[in-house]
Amino acid sequence: MSSSPTQILAEYAASTSLEALPFDVREQAKQVILDEMASAHFGRQQPAGILAAEYVASMTGPSEAQVLGSALRTSAPLAALANGTAGHADEIDGAHVVGGHPGATLVHAAVAMAERQGGTGGDLLNAVVLGYDVGVRLIAACGGLFSVKERHHLNSDFLHALAAAVACCRLIGSTPEQYRHAMALATFQANGLCALFRERQHLSKAFCNGQYAMAGVSAALQAAAGFEGCDDVLGERHGVFDAWGAPDAAATVTRELGSDFAVMGANFKFVRAGYPIHAPVEAALSLMAKHGLSRDTVSTVEVGMPARALRVVDNRQMHNICVQDMLAVALLRGELALKENYFPTVLDDPAFAALRGRITLVVDPQLETAAPNGRGAVVTIGTRDGRHVTERVDHPRGHSARGGVTWDELSVKWRDASPDQDVDSWVARTRSLEDVGQVEQLSGLFARQH
Repeated sequence: MSSSPTQILAEYAASTSLEALPFDVREQAKQVILDEMASAHFGRQQPAGILAAEYVASMTGPSEAQVLGSALRTSAPLAALANGTAGHADEIDGAHVVGGHPGATLVHAAVAMAERQGGTGGDLLNAVVLGYDVGVRLIAACGGLFSVKERHHLNSDFLHALAAAVACCRLIGSTPEQYRHAMALATFQANGLCALFRERQHLSKAFCNGQYAMAGVSAALQAAAGFEGCDDVLGERHGVFDAWGAPDAAATVTRELGSDFAVMGANFKFVRAGYPIHAPVEAALSLMAKHGLSRDTVSTVEVGMPARALRVVDNRQMHNICVQDMLAVALLRGELALKENYFPTVLDDPAFAALRGRITLVVDPQLETAAPNGRGAVVTIGTRDGRHVTERVDHPRGHSARGGVTWDELSVKWRDASPDQDVDSWVARTRSLEDVGQVEQLSGLFARQH
């Protein structure tokens, strides 16, 4: 038992502490927490966020945790469901270099459980860092986002349900045995066939992150109540690694725990769009500004991307994960403003259709070789007078490989997205999270919409 990967993770998780976290890891985790909570507050007004709040409001439950962006309080599992769904309701939440949207699941599971338990800001910080360490390693152990999708037809974010269970167990103060059972119980409550990406309105895509958050909270509480999962859900025959793991899965999931903190790979978004769209938009708008181009001078737009990223965003039915739609809007309006909802109104603008028709996507051989799982892009704009100008963006703004973000950048982002909110209070409280005596003092700032 002591050598099983599930037991190693459980023992490590139970031993973690805020004091062991380096300063830069704490700062990054605080920025992630701010960004994810603000995303849920923002997303409460989007269709998925509205539906999730209405759903949990129809359920009975104790007043344990805040439904962000509303006056509603409900049970911790239901709050995690509502907030995780709203957090990913409009693609404004963060992503990660290994893939997926860990924060929409992990932060909202941890915040809800911390509220329920009367946890401190420091407890929340430690739990979020731990959740990233487990969730990101599980995805890597299964071969990464694209491998899980291509080999098993699954949205790899479901593995964050196990990580959410671990984070919530830490907030409860669970025993290693309870951690093991909670990880197993979470797997029994979460999956995500990639058919979900064929929807039109970004409802199920958002709901899945909320469901994974709820599964993590529920699994931790179930294990604490005595529910049994199994002792080694990762390494057991017919377990996680048998089902989905890469050949070195057991080593990957435990490698460098306590020294290589996965939250440092978190990326922040400054555009409300699927992450592979960010580099094309940044490159195209940069070219327009540098060369004094207007939309009327643009004759062609070629977007080169790695093949996997291209497949994610090529002519999708959901507008905000379709590169042709989002790039056409950016060229039409000269920006993608965070507070603006462009669809469906822009579909009636003939200039939008004309610009969209000039955009073509190709696989860029250099990006394909250098970073086949990356989010870079090469954009070439052809003009009506025969010029061709090109710009390459390997990592979009906010990417960890570009140095992440500053607090000032996050402040500006959320002032732009939510100009009627007291963003300064959000930032100040989160920056001093170690001094917050109860997490409710933070979540309360993200309560009712003004």
